[in-house]
Amino acid sequence: MADFGVLIFPTEYSIAPAELARAAEARGFESLFVTEHTHIPVSRLTPWPGGRELPREYSHTYDPYVALATAAAVTSTIRLGTGITLITEHDPIVLAKTVASLDRLSGGRVLLGVGAGWNVEEMANHGVDFASRWRVLRERVLAMRTIWNEEEAEFHGDWVDFDPVWSFPKPAQPGGPKVLLGASSRWTYERIAEYGDGWFPIHQDPSRAAAQGAVDYEEGIRLTREAWNAAGRAGEPDFTIFGVGSDEPRVRALLDMGFNRVVFGLPPADADTVLPLLDQYAAIGLSLIHI
Repeated sequence: MADFGVLIFPTEYSIAPAELARAAEARGFESLFVTEHTHIPVSRLTPWPGGRELPREYSHTYDPYVALATAAAVTSTIRLGTGITLITEHDPIVLAKTVASLDRLSGGRVLLGVGAGWNVEEMANHGVDFASRWRVLRERVLAMRTIWNEEEAEFHGDWVDFDPVWSFPKPAQPGGPKVLLGASSRWTYERIAEYGDGWFPIHQDPSRAAAQGAVDYEEGIRLTREAWNAAGRAGEPDFTIFGVGSDEPRVRALLDMGFNRVVFGLPPADADTVLPLLDQYAAIGLSLIHI
């Protein structure tokens, strides 16, 4: 059965995360995802992959874990996700505790969307070289998993190195929250098989895909499954796509491709703008939920 969620850039001028979470849960949405940028360098040397001027919400986002904590406090069932956490901008010991704390306090509702990021200057301000970003991400995710799963955790790598530590609480979900990898390069699928739990690509409008460099979603799902099975992973990988609009035939097509979760995109706007759109998305989800 398909799951449906929503994603927003949570800002001081948009609907509050807690209000949105309550409204989304009441309408039957399975998940709420929020974005992350710790900051945006004023120099703006790195072009935005979206192809136009960087929208202001990128520099106005709340901390995702604070936003999701407020959402957790007023809901009971909706999953709480990051879309995405920029792992390259976090200390893995600190982030492991933050994620575990949110998962424990929410009753095991966290979904951890992760990525390496695209903004060279933003990453550099966190001490990470752009060329090394995926190697850094890999070790930080593996280190976090070690902390979540071992009583006395230690990790020794090129980018993360610590002797045995105690770090509690452990996540409510056994093994920790699902780690969904937000990327679409040819290396993505082996990375998912090694240290992730699913694929989390951004949706491309088919009419603009040629200009942006089209992602073959069906091929990506096939390659993820192939890498997953080759690595001897048990169960099934998760397939979530985010930033989807209100085109019902397109949503149906994405489900037919093999995505098990479709996450609709919301504008960073007030409740008067967001709630009617939430109703529209809920109607689409209701018509397709049993696919």
